[in-house]
Amino acid sequence: MDFYIVIPCHNESAFIGQTLASLVAQTHLPKKVVVVNDQSTDNSAEIVSAFAKAHSYIHLLNITSSDKHLPGSKVINAFYKGFESLDDEYDVICKYDADLIFPPNYLEKVNNAFTENNAIGMAGGFCYIEKDGNWELENLTNKDHIRGALKAYRKACFKDIGGIKKAMGWDTIDELLAKYHKWEIHTDGTLHVKHLKPTGNTYNKSAQYKQGEAFYGMRYGLILTLIASSKLAKRKGNIKLLKDYLSGYLKAKAAKKEYLVTPQEGDFIRTTRWSGIRKKLGL
Repeated sequence: MDFYIVIPCHNESAFIGQTLASLVAQTHLPKKVVVVNDQSTDNSAEIVSAFAKAHSYIHLLNITSSDKHLPGSKVINAFYKGFESLDDEYDVICKYDADLIFPPNYLEKVNNAFTENNAIGMAGGFCYIEKDGNWELENLTNKDHIRGALKAYRKACFKDIGGIKKAMGWDTIDELLAKYHKWEIHTDGTLHVKHLKPTGNTYNKSAQYKQGEAFYGMRYGLILTLIASSKLAKRKGNIKLLKDYLSGYLKAKAAKKEYLVTPQEGDFIRTTRWSGIRKKLGL
């Protein structure tokens, strides 16, 4: 299968070279790789240019966007700039971060999953972060969830879900919508991807409100938002975030912001979430 990869990049000179080196070493090479350099002030562009000169399938795209870092806006806007520069001849479209090191067989195993099961719409491995010299599974990871850092979509699935939502929480919405459209999510526990920069290091106060806004956009409702917010705040080791998440939800509700999903999709999402909660409680 032909893999097209888009990598948003902003001041990733410490990492992007390692990411690209791991991709050119794949046993199943990508057909095209576009690195979207979003006004980096370091030498990210020079590093990518060197790879582009050595490998014809790697391309550098320079863009200018807002300096403000908000998950679900800056990064996804950069992804779409890269995506729009590509043709439609891909089988699998990937959104990868610029701070990852993939094992050599990563794309091969993802390719095999898609090839062997036509019902799989999304596939990926797991992110590991370094702690005291050891690589450990990142604590934000669920066994049935593909992190936003390493998404790979079958073309038909990507089109069914309407692509990636330009909002925080997009990497949960995409999986829920994939399931709504009867696609399977495939995770491979043998694929350990080194995540060089822990998630959330650059998130700010506004981003925390955006998380609550995302719960509203997915039509969670207040009770599910409270449960999800508590769980996320606990995982991040800061229970004070619960207040920010709830504030974001209530502000979005008061402003009657536009939802991210249809009423039917919202019904499915709530049913799926409540089912998962009952299962974990043994009910």
